[in-house]
Amino acid sequence: MTADLLATTVRPYAWGSTTALAELTGRRPTGEPEAELWMGAHPGAPSRIDRGHGGETLDSVIARDPQREVGPRVAGRFGPRLPFLLKVLAAEHALSVQVHPTAGQAAAGYAAEDAAGIPLDAPHRIYRDRSHKPELICALGEFDALCGFRDPRETAGLWARLALPVLDPWIEVLREEPAEQALRSVLTSALAGERARGERAAAELPPVLVRLASGDGADAPTWAVYRDAARDYPGDPGILAAMLLNHVRLVAGQALYLDAGVPHAYLRGLGVEIMANSDNVLRCGLTPKHVDTAALAAVVDFRPTVPQFAPAVPIGPGELEFRTPAEEFSLSRIELGPPAEIADDGPQILLCVRGIARIDGGPALGPGESAYLPACAAPLRLAGDATVFRAKVPEAR
Repeated sequence: MTADLLATTVRPYAWGSTTALAELTGRRPTGEPEAELWMGAHPGAPSRIDRGHGGETLDSVIARDPQREVGPRVAGRFGPRLPFLLKVLAAEHALSVQVHPTAGQAAAGYAAEDAAGIPLDAPHRIYRDRSHKPELICALGEFDALCGFRDPRETAGLWARLALPVLDPWIEVLREEPAEQALRSVLTSALAGERARGERAAAELPPVLVRLASGDGADAPTWAVYRDAARDYPGDPGILAAMLLNHVRLVAGQALYLDAGVPHAYLRGLGVEIMANSDNVLRCGLTPKHVDTAALAAVVDFRPTVPQFAPAVPIGPGELEFRTPAEEFSLSRIELGPPAEIADDGPQILLCVRGIARIDGGPALGPGESAYLPACAAPLRLAGDATVFRAKVPEAR
């Protein structure tokens, strides 16, 4: 058995770019937002393959013969399913500030919402499955994100520059209280406890952010991303949650890993994202969707952090793996020169983002095209002048 060309789905979320995915794939833009290109077996938008008997969804193919498709090693650890989801993410507007639970929190939350009789498709349902959702984003160009809490004293200084009296009580908390206590207090107060004040602050922020973003100081890019987020979601107090976080600007080839409990948001740019095959998201704001502040506070890690890029480690000719502690996925980038051998005892997905990549006995992939390699596939060679991302399940860590 060789590789299967994937027929994929584009998710048209409102925050998506109207041009980036079209430019990647070399087609004409539709004029509508195109946010995410999904590659995998998530039941929300599974990819399709055709082995000569008509197209089938990848999740149904795997469920029919998991031992051949994902292999004994992966099926034994994760069950009869593909444990990761690969995406190309194209953000033109800010995504919601969000956080993901640990596996234990997800299992308990799912059981509690089931016991309460909350339907899986209810807008206020938080836990859609029993899994955690670690994720990695690798930039394909300049990419802005927010990741983890900044030191609260630094945020106090940043907020003081806004000269908005409505923020003064929170600035005092950020300066005086222990870090984790201060961040918990300000976040929950702005989103729920004193939401009216949070909404007033959100209404007063835009002109100040516009002025600060137009300056030539070193922090102008940070003010600019907050300005844009405030424009994307006018009056949303979630902008205050965003302003508690570190701003990170990635360049092409840099990757950021987000583990459970770390608040984050993607703001602008194009990137390859991989995650555990889960849909569990708790939102902090910058969204019209449900925000449950009590549930949020139970899973957020309120410790200040410095964002860490995932180290890129050479693992073969032209291949760099982005190292993370995630058990469900491994992502590497291959710059093809000499042909590369692609072999593994688990399932893989190959995504081309530049040039033409040819798979021995299988399809040729152009930019934005992808292929699925089942565990039972023979070792294959990949050739061409191309950049390819390779997703697989790592050995037990």
